[in-house]
Amino acid sequence: MNQMPSRVILQEEGPREGFQSEAHIPVEDKLSLIHALAETGLEVINCASFVSSRVPQMADAEEIAARLQKRPGVKYLGMWLNGKGFDRALASGLDLVPNVFASVSDTFARNNNGRSAQEVVVAQGAMIERYQAAGLGLRAAHLFTAFGCPYEGKADPDGSVKMLDALLQVCAEHDELPGIVYLCDTVGAADPLSIRATLDKVRNRWPSMEIGLHLHDTRGMGLSNVFAALQCGVRRFDTSVAGLGGCPFAGNSAAAGNVCTEDVAFMCEEMGIDTGLDLDRLADVARMAEAIVGHPLPGKFMKAGPIRKRPLGAVAC
Repeated sequence: MNQMPSRVILQEEGPREGFQSEAHIPVEDKLSLIHALAETGLEVINCASFVSSRVPQMADAEEIAARLQKRPGVKYLGMWLNGKGFDRALASGLDLVPNVFASVSDTFARNNNGRSAQEVVVAQGAMIERYQAAGLGLRAAHLFTAFGCPYEGKADPDGSVKMLDALLQVCAEHDELPGIVYLCDTVGAADPLSIRATLDKVRNRWPSMEIGLHLHDTRGMGLSNVFAALQCGVRRFDTSVAGLGGCPFAGNSAAAGNVCTEDVAFMCEEMGIDTGLDLDRLADVARMAEAIVGHPLPGKFMKAGPIRKRPLGAVAC
């Protein structure tokens, strides 16, 4: 299958998912990074998580939202996992994408949400009702551990489809359907073949459903997986500047985080796929992110830069 899109949209996750795996980051540094990212052409930046004290790095979500200097044309999002988090997000003034979620892995669901995978699915009905009461329609669905997890191993594509089907049934029972479904490689378990196999299964079941991917580079296969998804026509990806990130409940906190924004953007642009992003500015912001966290980050483009002609002998091997 080769259905390469002509344009992709990269949703920036660094200030949200990226920082939740780091030690304390001052609010001023978070805001500086968000404001710099907004100057690169990114259309969507996920800024904060309205979650429990189990993720203390996100305790400043309301302050981040209150102090943002918003750039026109950029959506500034927050994330939540339950009704209390949604109420906080609703009051924050951030842009909202009402969503539901499920986990293919029961063990991951219990670790991350304190409920079984099936209980998580059932609970989404109450979330939809909460959105409707606020006058909001459902926008997105996320399928966590769609390709596997460290507790239960590789996910069977048929199992991922079954869990997604259960989630979408709950949506339909409430007269809602998401505009997009994100398949989440929460712990970097995917490979290009499993990306294609799962996308094929999902597309066969729901031919008109838009699919996005949330990929991690835990085992160094992030860009390969992006390429496989591009060949299948996927045009929306969650990415993280400089490769920041990682899930604190995924069982491998030392591993690399999300696929790197500027690396994905560079690969796409080199293949003639428009991202709408300023790569030079992105590289500057990636180096800024590295300085903020105070340790090396896995992004490659910020170190190597674009491919340009150089005088003979100027390239070291």
